[in-house]
Amino acid sequence: MSKKAIILISFFIVLSAGFLGYAGYVIKGETGTFFGKEKLPVLGAPGHTVQGFSFTDQDGKTKAKADVEGKIYVAEFFFTTCTGICPKMNANMDQVYAKYKDKPDFLILSHTVDPDHDSVPVLKAYADKHKADSKNWWFLTGDKKQLYRMARQAYLVDDGTYTGEEDFVHTQWFALVDKQGRIRGLYEGTKKQDVDKLMADIDRLMEE
Repeated sequence: MSKKAIILISFFIVLSAGFLGYAGYVIKGETGTFFGKEKLPVLGAPGHTVQGFSFTDQDGKTKAKADVEGKIYVAEFFFTTCTGICPKMNANMDQVYAKYKDKPDFLILSHTVDPDHDSVPVLKAYADKHKADSKNWWFLTGDKKQLYRMARQAYLVDDGTYTGEEDFVHTQWFALVDKQGRIRGLYEGTKKQDVDKLMADIDRLMEE
């Protein structure tokens, strides 16, 4: 083989390696890995993140946005006297809690949609029934307008608008939130396959 042919072959080998390396870099930037594993989508309008909030948990402690910063968490909305979808949702949430309760960077936020009834003692009794430790599973109450605004505008689990004191949020959706406060998935909390996907997606987020 001539010297010229060797130089040309070497050049194309280097060029191909450079191209593959650049392609891998682009794929990593888009998907998070050199192998093209797809990242979870970011839901909502561009730049959407969970807004600030201030609620009270089952121990009577104030919880705010600063308390979830740097955490992966699941948010839901329920009420303790519900006999419809809520018992099924929280039975499924028990499974999520059991899997991740020892993860220091994971939380569950369960917001009541009936704050007039669901006082701190009521939420405490409900949390105890689910064997929920307040260090990482919060049952939250507070101002009704703020609770509903969070369901609709922050977590995107309800598409209604606040219509006054007779307004009511009743939604089966769980929202998965990443460490930057972005919504990365919505899941029907009454469906086992959706809850299984939620747990698989939590695992993926923890690897990002």
